Amino acid sequence: MEHEAATTPCPASSPDPQPDRSGRAVPARSIPAGIAALLHTVRILLGYGRHLAATAPDRAASTDFNAVAACFGTGRLYAILAHVQRGILRAMALERVLLARAARGRDIGFAAPRERMTTPPTALADPATAAQSSDPLAEMPAAAHVARKVAARSSRPAGWNDPELYMPTLEELEAQVRRRPLGRTLVDICLDLAVMPGFCTGAFWNTLFDSIRAHDGSVAVLMQERVRRQEAFCKEQDRTMGSNWDWQEMGREAIRRVLGCFIGDRADGDSDPVSELYAPAAAVPAGPS
Repeated sequence: MEHEAATTPCPASSPDPQPDRSGRAVPARSIPAGIAALLHTVRILLGYGRHLAATAPDRAASTDFNAVAACFGTGRLYAILAHVQRGILRAMALERVLLARAARGRDIGFAAPRERMTTPPTALADPATAAQSSDPLAEMPAAAHVARKVAARSSRPAGWNDPELYMPTLEELEAQVRRRPLGRTLVDICLDLAVMPGFCTGAFWNTLFDSIRAHDGSVAVLMQERVRRQEAFCKEQDRTMGSNWDWQEMGREAIRRVLGCFIGDRADGDSDPVSELYAPAAAVPAGPS
């Protein structure tokens, strides 16, 4: 069966957030440059998430949809929409945190990318140090840290990390954003929306890549999850009777047919100037930044 090419364009950015309980608005000209730049990126992701949620149910029957489904790791529409919904909520939570910080006149800083340790510390190679580290009293701080992590996990609801089983509230995600590096939240948004380089314009992917690294996130996590999801999708399709898919039919043109555009495109087809500090006036939630 042949399917018509998608014609619905992706929005360049999301609409302004609805008025919040605080009733305070931040004029665009007063938003610090760092926050304004990151807000622009977040709003493009938010607009894409809403576009995908609105169009995926109608386009899931097309074989071209596999180009998108493979990046979610499954062809089950309900699972895809659950992740998209959580990604939208994450983006909204990040937007609220950034606007709240801007309302206080505070900008965001940049974190240097972390370097992975490739060799063990020399101190651990010292027998005397190794013997000392085996002392139960010396390991008590680490044990206490592990105990706190276990207690935190036990307090989470069942299936907390599976949006099909548990959908967090906007307030819960906003609290999570406040206690984590902003780059990790960007990575989580990309994972929920299955944002991959092939889905984006080159300019927007470069901006997103730099934003993740500048705010203590890891692009490597995103790429590793991409490989894992593609393998999971292959296994799922192999187990599905009558499945018909081909990697050669899942390239960028298939993505354009399904989505109608690439992330970062303007509705008129021109490349979106992602360097523009787009930050319209918006209501800002109350609460600590």
